[in-house]
Amino acid sequence: MNDLTNPFIVFGYAGPKYFCDRENETNELISALRNGRNITLRSPRRVGKTGLIQHVFATLAQANPEIKCFYVDLFSTHSLDEMVVELGKAVIGQLDTPLQKMEGYVAQFFQSCRLYLSPDPLTGAPKLGLDLITANPAVTLEEIFTYIRKSEYTCYIAIDEFQQIVEYPEKNVEALLRTYVQQCPNVRFIFSGSKQHLMSDIFNSPQRPFFRSTDKLTLDVIPEQTYYAFAERWLQTVCTHMPEEIFHSIYSRINGYTWYMQYILNRLFEMHPKQVTEEDVTDCLNYIVLREEDDYRKMYSLLTNNQAQVLRAIAKEKIVEAPTATAFLKKYNLPAMSSVKRVIDYLREKEYIYPAKDGYIIYDRFMAIWLQRL
Repeated sequence: MNDLTNPFIVFGYAGPKYFCDRENETNELISALRNGRNITLRSPRRVGKTGLIQHVFATLAQANPEIKCFYVDLFSTHSLDEMVVELGKAVIGQLDTPLQKMEGYVAQFFQSCRLYLSPDPLTGAPKLGLDLITANPAVTLEEIFTYIRKSEYTCYIAIDEFQQIVEYPEKNVEALLRTYVQQCPNVRFIFSGSKQHLMSDIFNSPQRPFFRSTDKLTLDVIPEQTYYAFAERWLQTVCTHMPEEIFHSIYSRINGYTWYMQYILNRLFEMHPKQVTEEDVTDCLNYIVLREEDDYRKMYSLLTNNQAQVLRAIAKEKIVEAPTATAFLKKYNLPAMSSVKRVIDYLREKEYIYPAKDGYIIYDRFMAIWLQRL
């Protein structure tokens, strides 16, 4: 893999040298998978779940090229049909032997869907497509899991934003998936999700099919000192020095959330001042927030007066342990406790705010900076 112009990756995965820390989490995930245990991975979005999964899969594939790793993202799915398509696109055609490919094994195996080849818009290479042609996607799901089970490969499948299945109109999805997961001894799963209360309900409730069926790992932010050493090492490659107190200032404002840290560091690396100053950081943040401002205004305009008032108050406090406490309500002239509680529930459900370890924070760390300026 060629070296990158900018080592602070904002999207995707570019190899271990551009990946910061997560050694303990990587080892824990790999150990669970290799020893036959499925695992639930939880954290807010933008903390680094997807990057960690890609790093784990790259490490596993390097150690044993015969294994097969698949990543399935359910974030944009709204039904069992759409979930089946995403899973099918990830695995169908990837587990055939050379002889099976020659004999058109996939086309013969799947009776409930139409398979077709189309050129990849970027590379021009043939790309497998999948059309459901059945009123019962559960049939196709069964075919996919049977196809995986009958393959000759050890498979690791990461299903990201797994909590989306709770929102599907079909009511038996959890039970259906649990049945197929149990029937695939050659497959281990990472069930990843960002809505921790939903993920907790799925895997911790005795009334749910996945109860106590996985190991659990909650992903926290990268420790500040570890992250600083990583950032400083790469900044020095362009003769830039970042004083530790400047890094601390950034880390504190962003709560250490990986994507936001990477985005800021990416911009500072591009600017490559001889020494990063507070003015450089301010210029960087102003640049970022200005380009997001239209979207933030639209999101903010969708809120009621009470919702907007509470959201702005949380932003100005930066973190709020007890948003219904009398002192907080009085300080920002907020409505009655019962009204604020309803607002908090709404803002949390819509992911405007997030319950971090020490209290509620604005989910989008750049939006928090924008709100603080109102």
